[in-house]
Amino acid sequence: MFSITAEQLNSWLVTLIWPLARILAFVAATPLLGSSSIPIQVRLGLAIFITLIVAPLLPPLPMVEPGFGVGLIILLQQIVIGLAIGFSIRIIFTAVEMTGEITGLQMGLGFATFFDPQQSSQVQLVGRFYGLLATLMFLAIDGHLQVIDIFVHSFTTLPIGMHGMESTSFTAIVNWGAEIFKLGLHLALPVLAALLITNLALGILTRAAPQLNIFAVGFPLTLGIGLLVMSWALPYFTPVLMRMFQASFDVMRALAETSSNLTDMH
Repeated sequence: MFSITAEQLNSWLVTLIWPLARILAFVAATPLLGSSSIPIQVRLGLAIFITLIVAPLLPPLPMVEPGFGVGLIILLQQIVIGLAIGFSIRIIFTAVEMTGEITGLQMGLGFATFFDPQQSSQVQLVGRFYGLLATLMFLAIDGHLQVIDIFVHSFTTLPIGMHGMESTSFTAIVNWGAEIFKLGLHLALPVLAALLITNLALGILTRAAPQLNIFAVGFPLTLGIGLLVMSWALPYFTPVLMRMFQASFDVMRALAETSSNLTDMH
């Protein structure tokens, strides 16, 4: 008769549950893989598929009860690691969407919003445009494959065990999160500079001709100049976004490998 001992059952659970927890957290935090537009069954199936591939390649795992005491601590550590690695790439997409928010607001398109089911909130049109552009560029450079490769490599460099991420890693994540404002403003600078000059010119024109209806002239002028500068700046948008993606990959590698170099990156 075929029988399974408690030790064998615990060994199988340990082999699957801990890597699955890290992978599920990573999939949930990653912008494309964790998108709410993808059915939850597909996301869960992808996480299980990756787990089945990765599990036989893992280094020896600690033989402890997965559902009690130390096992729960290890499970929580895997969730934190997966979320941290996935969050590091989400920063770039958030910064790009912030670029669109700033640009649309200055152009007078702050009211041009629509409901985004992926974020369950109102999103500006320009921000959504920049977000789709960043997504297409990310897929074009096989960024999703690079992200998965870095993450799978983390099981070797940051193995499952009692030693999780160092405290400096969390500091580095916070510092990397602050890059949202810096990167968002960097991408929006061409449009902001052009609109600043336009507004100064409109102010001088209003002083020179008080009878001029600034609302009738200013809105189409700022909108037209904003769209013109956006189209002009798009070719220069690509290399900057590529550097941003590369920086996020470097942060992911640093989180997955060691925390000693993280503070030197900022």
